[in-house]
Amino acid sequence: MQIKLENVNKSFYNIKSETKVLENINIEINKGQIIAIVGPSGCGKSTLLNLISGLIKPDSGNITIDGKIGYMFQKDNLFEWRNVYKNITLGPEIKHIKESEKQIDEILKKYGLFNFKYYYPKELSGGMKQRVALIRTLILNPDILLLDEPFSSLDYQSKITVQDDIYNIIKQEKKTTILVTHDITEAIAMADIIYILTARPSTIKKKFIIDLDFKDDEKTPLKVRKTAKFQEYFAAIWKELDFDDQL
Repeated sequence: MQIKLENVNKSFYNIKSETKVLENINIEINKGQIIAIVGPSGCGKSTLLNLISGLIKPDSGNITIDGKIGYMFQKDNLFEWRNVYKNITLGPEIKHIKESEKQIDEILKKYGLFNFKYYYPKELSGGMKQRVALIRTLILNPDILLLDEPFSSLDYQSKITVQDDIYNIIKQEKKTTILVTHDITEAIAMADIIYILTARPSTIKKKFIIDLDFKDDEKTPLKVRKTAKFQEYFAAIWKELDFDDQL
């Protein structure tokens, strides 16, 4: 078990009131799994990632993490005054880790960015920026990746392409991954397991194990979307989210 949350609770407070966000959350994640967290807007999905990353602490319950964490936020957060190479090496610079240019070049070649090494963010497409942001996260060799709606800023066509790219990188690097998303199709296309959260205060309503009869080296988000089971999972998850009850 690489990540375990046991009876985790979290509230936020101001002078006048308490807002209960997460209530009795229990999740277990094995090494190498891709987990998606889906739920209504404002239910606490990002709060859950912040708890796992250690940015905030739970009010009660236990969180056990085995390994280093890399966090990729919703926005790429690339520095406009640093080129691709300099953006990727930012983490090692901060931690005073010496990465040779040859090592960085090999990574850039591996993921199709070598020819853009000296480009600046304003010269890149949205999808390329997300790839750079992921590689910047991976350069510190985390064991666990936290992805907070990483494709939400992309148009539909770019999103499908970049999902395939990111999925392949995660699988090649064998990273345990937690993906927070509001997009059901994205969750089914990428995840091994999907947890459905209720509205606030959020609890886990249901867990879906995604079984699409692909071998690990054959599965891609694009191929998943073309299967009959994809539509079946979509209908089942949509029903659990009770969108009609939230209107």
